[in-house]
Amino acid sequence: MAVRACVVTLAGERGVRHAVEVTAETLYEAAATALSIFRQSEWADIIGPNTERHVAVKNPETMHIVTPQQIRRWCDGVAVSPDEVLKRRRVKMLIR
Repeated sequence: MAVRACVVTLAGERGVRHAVEVTAETLYEAAATALSIFRQSEWADIIGPNTERHVAVKNPETMHIVTPQQIRRWCDGVAVSPDEVLKRRRVKMLIR
């Protein structure tokens, strides 16, 4: 799968919307990478465990909305190739 540039947006507990541009091979990697970045930011609110992530893929332009539970289910799902096993492990490390 190709690496794509994405803009991930979410709202913190105080309702402030935050956005970050990331590159990722999967929708779940984009959402998890953004969460990791927001957790390190001094400007971002606390992000609730059920906060949806809005993922806009830049080219071709598309929008996806995922929940933390969907990311965890994908990480824990059955991988069909060694490459997919590595992708799922990488995302799982990001959401810890």
